[in-house]
Amino acid sequence: MDLNLLRALDALLQENSVTRAAERLGTSPAAASRNLARLRRAVGDPLLVRAGQEMVPTPRALELREEVSALLRGCDNVLRPGAGFDAAHLQRTFTVQAADLLLVGLAGALTDRIHTEAPTVDVVFLPDSVEGGPALRQGWVDVELGVLGHLDPEIRTQQLTRTTMVGIARCDHPLFDGPIDARRFAAADHIGISRHGKRLGPIDTALAELGLRRRIAVVVPGHTSAMMLARDTDLVALTLADWLPATISALGLRTFPLPLDMASIEIGMAWHPRNSADPAHRWFRDHLAAAALAQWTPAERTPHRTTTP
Repeated sequence: MDLNLLRALDALLQENSVTRAAERLGTSPAAASRNLARLRRAVGDPLLVRAGQEMVPTPRALELREEVSALLRGCDNVLRPGAGFDAAHLQRTFTVQAADLLLVGLAGALTDRIHTEAPTVDVVFLPDSVEGGPALRQGWVDVELGVLGHLDPEIRTQQLTRTTMVGIARCDHPLFDGPIDARRFAAADHIGISRHGKRLGPIDTALAELGLRRRIAVVVPGHTSAMMLARDTDLVALTLADWLPATISALGLRTFPLPLDMASIEIGMAWHPRNSADPAHRWFRDHLAAAALAQWTPAERTPHRTTTP
């Protein structure tokens, strides 16, 4: 049956009047009368009959009234963006790729947020070793979080914040005995952080421009292990500014600004466009972004910006 004819039936059954049904549908009484005639033939029932100056529904019309109304609501829900999304009953697992440093500060806050609204939603975190591959395109990862790079051209991104790298060492490290300039910074023994075992990076480039060179005594794959090592040794590591201040203090560590001219770091999240309009995925991205931003001080936050290839 023509959906417009079904809407006409609903209006006629709700109004019990051809004239009022026409007004509700934004059409003429003559058109509404023609629709009533078509419906009578299709249903095999007069539906509305004259009773004095009014029209009254037949028993068959009364049977159809709620059924037709519910059917139209269902059709509208199917065609409405985000139809049928109910976080409270959502049963789904989302996969997030993030560096260990972000994961440490994010997993608990994110879990608390989503379980308040969706107790049966699970989250799987993957290490950033899958970064730069086809994980988003292939659907292995729902969202990539961190410093974004080497993304497929169709990938959507949203900037969350800008921050900087800072140095970190145990609170009683000799480095804190005086002003930390580039020369004293370079003279300390350092922890390199690279999942591929790389020893040199932007810090070394900036030092080289000043005619300085540091010794990287140890290379570890993640920031968390670097902080643990810095806590127990005289080695110096790097971390994100204003990230996990309570944890850093509890570990007996202290951060300091790098005495170098270093570019800021953009933290964002990325996802495949096939998930952009999915209401459940959008709901999860919103909670992920909010949980991540809550970990930084307000001064470090920047407005959200989404890119559309």
